[in-house]
Amino acid sequence: MTKAMNSKRKKATKVRRRLSANDREQQIVEEAIHFFAEGGFGGQTRELAQRLNITQPLLYRYFPTKQDLIERVFNEVYINRINPSWATLLRDRTRSLHDRLGDFYRHYSEATYRYEWIRLYMFSGLRGEILNRRYIRIVEDTLLMPICEEIRDYCGWPSVDEKPITELELEQVWVMHGGLFYYAVRKHIYHSEVSDDFPAVVSQVVTTVLEGLQSRMSKGKP
Repeated sequence: MTKAMNSKRKKATKVRRRLSANDREQQIVEEAIHFFAEGGFGGQTRELAQRLNITQPLLYRYFPTKQDLIERVFNEVYINRINPSWATLLRDRTRSLHDRLGDFYRHYSEATYRYEWIRLYMFSGLRGEILNRRYIRIVEDTLLMPICEEIRDYCGWPSVDEKPITELELEQVWVMHGGLFYYAVRKHIYHSEVSDDFPAVVSQVVTTVLEGLQSRMSKGKP
């Protein structure tokens, strides 16, 4: 094979491997997710560029600062995985609250209780990132407050129009939410043995919570 043919073949290979701007940006984001999940947000963009086999200036062309990249990773891993239909599912009173909560947490866990999601969340919290607080606010407003409202209806207590959700009510729902979240922490952070039947875990937790509410109702306690 002549040198000219070799040269043409190399050029053709380079053309085939050249990514569009959108594809390159998505490649950087996806690798950044794995990179930060493995070692935390202290990882250097220089090392990330090496893993991507690109130059650091090229990386900065897409993300001028490391914080810009972290923000994009946050949106990709957290914001984009929140499904608006979850709130609709929770408010569907044609179904039992037990079934609604069970289905919601199964869907939520499939979207979020993953290696990258959990580790990025923990690293972000340790770093003191405002991103965690932003996510918590979104979860409270779009998911936990609706759960509080549905618990009110389940118990026959005053609606939120009559009486706003109290801080204690929200904390009680956070305890349930946080308990299921800790299942994922044990699995992905501590690498502990956990039940393979997560739907059964969810069902048991929801049953326990609702039985506790029924006990309070029987005693006439709000």
